[in-house]
Amino acid sequence: MSETTDPVIEKRRKAPAKPKGRVTMTDIARAAGCSQATVSFVLNNSPGIKLSKQTRERVIEAARALGYSAPAFSALSEPVTAFDGLDGVIGFAVDQLATSPEAVVAIEGARQASWNAGNVLLVAQTMGDAVMEPRAIQALTRRGISALIYMTIFTREITAPDFLYGLDIPVILLNCYTSDYAFPAVVPSEIAGGQSSTRHLISHGHRRIATITGEPWMQAAQDRLKGYRRALATADIPFDPELVVEGDWSASAGYAATAKLLALKDRPTAIFCQNDRTAIGCYEALKEAGLHIPQDISVVGYDDEEIARHLFPPLTTSILPHMAMGQWAIEQLEAPAVPGRGRYPITKLECPLVERESVRAVAHGRETAS
Repeated sequence: MSETTDPVIEKRRKAPAKPKGRVTMTDIARAAGCSQATVSFVLNNSPGIKLSKQTRERVIEAARALGYSAPAFSALSEPVTAFDGLDGVIGFAVDQLATSPEAVVAIEGARQASWNAGNVLLVAQTMGDAVMEPRAIQALTRRGISALIYMTIFTREITAPDFLYGLDIPVILLNCYTSDYAFPAVVPSEIAGGQSSTRHLISHGHRRIATITGEPWMQAAQDRLKGYRRALATADIPFDPELVVEGDWSASAGYAATAKLLALKDRPTAIFCQNDRTAIGCYEALKEAGLHIPQDISVVGYDDEEIARHLFPPLTTSILPHMAMGQWAIEQLEAPAVPGRGRYPITKLECPLVERESVRAVAHGRETAS
């Protein structure tokens, strides 16, 4: 087997391409192979945030290479909070691994960041079982883990188990959070993601925009719908409940919901599918009806699963930032925490829109006046 090179390390060796226009923290994060939050902490020299010397130097090097300039940045010196990083083993507990690829992506992000700092990652699937979960985490702690990342597959507020508060090691929540803000937590910025997806369609002249949601009890579905409604309100487009169809994240639900939308007297010119699997069903229903994407109807998905780029036409969609969330979690673990006694803000990472070929300007004569 040939020797492979870690892609994050390889990225650092190459001089980053200087972006056109103003250099942003997102550009620096991409070049440094870390989260935007980490870039902000480093460049603003945020007090109380302890990141490894390696991480800080990587961010500063990327910023200088890209020509980033800001008053605080030019005055940066070796921070007194520089930390040599964790030694040993980091535990990663997740309730489900097989439901969707998000957990594996987050684990890979954490794995890359862990290996860069010389740490090993141990993963346990707990299924959220009240008996087996504490036993699984106890097994990890007996292995001598120096920190724990606790992840849920569905984004939500949780009631943290009592044993998490009793751990004497740092704990980071990934894709979940607690109402008492006792642990550092990171989640996707779903409202902004839904808003960005809908705004993209509006920018192409669409005003009759439908959305196919996920299951309404799920926070991701609730937040993406909030983003959709905010984008409409900002553009002075009246909300029409007839254009919102409930789904369950599956292709079959996307197919059925699209058929329902096509049966409307005034059908939509664009459909925002709240995940890519729903979009697959939407594609099939549209093609079965003899409609072309995007000539007749534009379609936007969400999640940026591998299948999105292989659909015909390739699907415009949003990236769930689980890779960056896994990296962020490791970077925060470099700051010693006191479990259960702190009060940490919830960090939300953006869901960038990937523009492909499933969206075009609304066909002449298909606009609906408000």
